[in-house]
Amino acid sequence: MDASTLLAPVALGPLPLANRLAVAPMTRVSATADGRATPRMAGYYGAFASGGFGLVITEGIYTDKAYAQGYLFQPGLADDAQRDAWRPVVEQVHAAGGRIVAQLMHAGAIAQGNPHRAGAKGPSAVQPRGMQMGFYRGEGVYGMPAELLLAEIDEVVAGFSAAALRARQAGFDGVEIHGANGYLLDQFLTDYTNQRSDGYGGTLEHRLRLGAETVNAVRRVVGPGFAIGYRVSQGKVNDFAHKWPGGEPQAAATFAALSAMPLDYLHTTEFEAWQPAFGDGPSLAALARRHGTLPVIANGSLHAPAAAAGMIERGEADLVSLGRGALTHADWPQRVHSGQALQDFDRALLSPIADLANADRLRAYSGSKPFAAR
Repeated sequence: MDASTLLAPVALGPLPLANRLAVAPMTRVSATADGRATPRMAGYYGAFASGGFGLVITEGIYTDKAYAQGYLFQPGLADDAQRDAWRPVVEQVHAAGGRIVAQLMHAGAIAQGNPHRAGAKGPSAVQPRGMQMGFYRGEGVYGMPAELLLAEIDEVVAGFSAAALRARQAGFDGVEIHGANGYLLDQFLTDYTNQRSDGYGGTLEHRLRLGAETVNAVRRVVGPGFAIGYRVSQGKVNDFAHKWPGGEPQAAATFAALSAMPLDYLHTTEFEAWQPAFGDGPSLAALARRHGTLPVIANGSLHAPAAAAGMIERGEADLVSLGRGALTHADWPQRVHSGQALQDFDRALLSPIADLANADRLRAYSGSKPFAAR
C-alpha cells in the first residue's frame, strides 16, 4: 500500500485540503445541556488536525429549537451563543493546519432526547423501527412521531439555513447537510417512513424535495466560495440493513439529482464502504461517482490503510472518512505516513455512554493521554 495515495492533496469545490483523509462525523453527546461546544470538545477536534487529518467533519449539530435535536448534550447551531462556543473549536483545528466542516442535522422522528419540545415529528406518523440507542442515553422503542405540517417543513428549511449562516460566522470552512442514517432528510427519502400524499411524498423527486430545498436555502445564505456537502446512506441507525428498493436505477436517479444541486461534494456511508451496494456490482460510493458529478467521500470500516487507499486507487472515491480509526488514533495519518502500528478499535470508548468523559476515563485507565483542552 502506497501511503501517498491517501496523503495527496485534493479539493472539495472551493475548499483545498492537504490530503484525502477526513474524520467522519461521530455523535459524542459532550456539549453543555444547552447545546454549547466546550473547551474539551476543542481539544478533541483539534487533536485530529494535529494528527494529520486534512478535514474534520463535526458530529451532527442540531439546527433549531423545535424538533431538530436528537440527543441530550448534543451541540447546536440554533442560536448565537452556540455559534460563539464553536469559535474556539474552529480556531484550534485551523491552528493545527486542518479544515473543519459543520455537519447540520435534524433528527426528525428518531429524536430520543430533545429538551425543547415534547415528542418528535417526521414526514409521516409512522413509528420508527428499532430501539433507541443506550449509549446516547436512549431507552426502549421510539415513540410515535407526529406528521410535520407544511408550515413546519418551512421552519425546518429555515433552521438549516440559519445554522449554516452561523457556521460561516463561526469560521467553519463549510457545512455538511445530513441526509443519511435515518434522520429527517433520509426519512423523507425513504418510502416506508414517508407516506405523504402531497408534494413531499410519493415519487423519488418529491421525496428528495426537502433535501433540495434545504441545499438551495443554505447556498443562498452562505453564498459562493463556501463548501456544502451532503451525506447519503442506505442503512439507518435504527434500520441497519435497509437497502434502496429501486437498486442501481434509484441510486443513479438520486445521485444525478443531488449533483444538480449547488453542492460541492457527496459523502456516502455504508457499514463496509467497498462492498456492493446491491448484492453485487459497484459500491455505493462508486455509484455516486458513476452517476453523479461531484467529489465523493467514502465512509465505512476503512480504518485499515489498504482498504482506505483501495477506494481511491480504484476510482470509487476521492477521499475517505474514518470513524473508529480516528477514535483509536487521532494521529492515524501520521502513523500511516511513518509506518507505525495501528491498534484495533476498543468499543469501551463508547460504553456505557459514547461521550468524551467516558473516553478520557478509559485513556486514564490505560495510561494514555486524554485529548487536551487548550
